Amino acid sequence: MILIPDELRARLLANGAAEIETDHVPVVKLFNPVGAATWLLSELDADGDTLFGLCDLGFGFPELGSVSLAELQAVKGPLGLGIERDLYFRARFPLSVYAEAARIAGHITEAERLLRQAAAALEIPTPELPPDRAE
Repeated sequence: MILIPDELRARLLANGAAEIETDHVPVVKLFNPVGAATWLLSELDADGDTLFGLCDLGFGFPELGSVSLAELQAVKGPLGLGIERDLYFRARFPLSVYAEAARIAGHITEAERLLRQAAAALEIPTPELPPDRAE
């Protein structure tokens, strides 16, 4: 599997080249299919290798930082399985919201309740979201 297809690569590069600091929406979610590691990535540097985003290696302390695309592509786990891209991931919040929700949960999460709680704590408006089904 190609981790970063051309369309996503172009979006990541555009975010990385932005002249002003922006709280981008994650473009791609990568994960280890046989482990707990997950990455929500929003930017790619002009070097074509340095990705920026929310990195969770499964130790309970997700953090914003950089990771090498070449290193992710080189990972080979049991049975030769490598890092994969979540084909169904659709970001609905800026990266800061995912980071705050991960801080609360101790891992990257897509739980609607935690994401809404994080958005509210950061005072990020979410008018385009449908009402919470749990409410």
